[in-house]
This record gives sequence, C-alpha cells and structure tokens, in this order.
Amino acid sequence: MTENRYVHGYSPRESDRLSDQARTLTDLLHHDTRYPEGAEILEAGCGIGAQTVILARNSPGAHITSVDISPDSVKRAEERIRAAGITNVTFRQGDLFRLPFPEESFDHIFVCFVLEHLADPILALRRLYPLLRPGGSITVIEGDHGSTLFYPESGKAHKAIRCLVDLQRWIGGNALVGRQLYPLVAGAGFGSVKVSPRMVYVDASRPGLVEGFTRQTFTAMVEGVQEDAIREGLMTRKEWVEAIRDLYRTCEPDGVFCYTFFKATGIKK
Repeated sequence: MTENRYVHGYSPRESDRLSDQARTLTDLLHHDTRYPEGAEILEAGCGIGAQTVILARNSPGAHITSVDISPDSVKRAEERIRAAGITNVTFRQGDLFRLPFPEESFDHIFVCFVLEHLADPILALRRLYPLLRPGGSITVIEGDHGSTLFYPESGKAHKAIRCLVDLQRWIGGNALVGRQLYPLVAGAGFGSVKVSPRMVYVDASRPGLVEGFTRQTFTAMVEGVQEDAIREGLMTRKEWVEAIRDLYRTCEPDGVFCYTFFKATGIKK
C-alpha cells in the first residue's frame, strides 16, 4: 500500500474479514495463478498476508518477496506465514511508488486489492513495470462495488454500498476500479493484456458462500464504514440499520447475492 488512508481501517475485525475473504475466494481468484520453480515473485501491497499464504502454497518452488507500506501489516503478515509453516516468502516494508529494488529484479509481479486504495493507480503500475524482467508478467486483481446485485432488492442497501464507494473516493481511492483494469494495465505499458471477470454467485445451495462471502466478507466490509457514513451525513442511523438488515436478508433461503471481481494479466514488452 501507499500513504493513502485505508478506508476499512486496521481493526481485528477487519483482519478477520480479509482472512475470510481470502479463504472463500481462493479457487475463484487464484486457481490459475501459479509460478514455476525458481521464479522471483514480487507481491506489491501484501497487507496482513491473507493472499500471501495462497500465493506461496500455489507456488512452493518460487521465491516471493512481499511488500507493504504498513510496518504493522508486514509484521502480522510474517507471523501468519511463519505460523503456516511457509518458508518461501521474504517480507519488506516499503512504499509501492518507491520500492528499493533494482530494475529487472523479478520474473512476475502480483497485485491484489491494492489499486482501489490508490489516488494514482496507473503511476503505481508504471513504477512496477521496470522491476520486471523482459517477458515477465503482472497479475492484478480488483473488485468493483458497482457490480453488486442481490435479491430481495433494496434501495437502502444500494445506498449503503454507495456510501462506501463515496467514502473511498473522498480519501483518494476507487471502489469501482475493477472495470478499469484493462486501460490501466495497458496504459502502464504492459502488452498482451487480458482481463477476466470472476463472478461470485451466492444462493442457499452454496451455504459456504452465504456465510463466507455475503455475511463475513461483503456485508462486514460495508458495516465497517457505518460511523463514517453517519458522521458525514450520507445516511441516518435508522436508514443504515435498515440497509444492513436488508443486506443480511439476502442470506435467507430465498436470497441471492452477486459480485464481480476482475483479474488482469499483462506482459512486459
């Protein structure tokens, strides 16, 4: 990450939410991210290491350097990795825009849930470009809160989600960045750019996703900005309570919830 404020905060509950998200979405987002024996990988913006564990387990023969601007996040990520018995990851504290690595240090770069928090995501990608060796790849994964669909329909629930989008925009981020990955990655100079949408579809026939994604990942994320949304006058407390109730209502036996992530890959020309 960079200096931009993290809209979701750094509470223990947020750490739990990130862990739940990573576990729930492992197959959807990461089944086709595997790196060869001996490859040097840069994970730019590792946070608390929720994605790092998946990367390392998917590519046990690769060496991963995971970087984050927050010293506390790096410490917690390292603790998580060591507790999992993983030995192919090295952690560094550093700013994504000013990373302390020579040019052409890495074979591949992985960026997940990072660009949404940056005021200048294309500059971040351009700063990463020289760190790749010729022919090396970048993988970028982001969500898009504008892709949220659910049943039963609720205008108040949509308004609460919009509060999160607005709050993130006000501090320099973009919760709708998923739809922009192609122009961002291509605009940063990468070639052979490909983007694939990864939809999470949830209904009662998928109880693991009802709990792991609708409840513990998405609705928990929206709930996390409650006080900011109310303080800024975006919704009244009564409206907020009703909106969150309606989001949880989609977890009932007749409820449905959909959300789309976007995964982009590109090659250094």
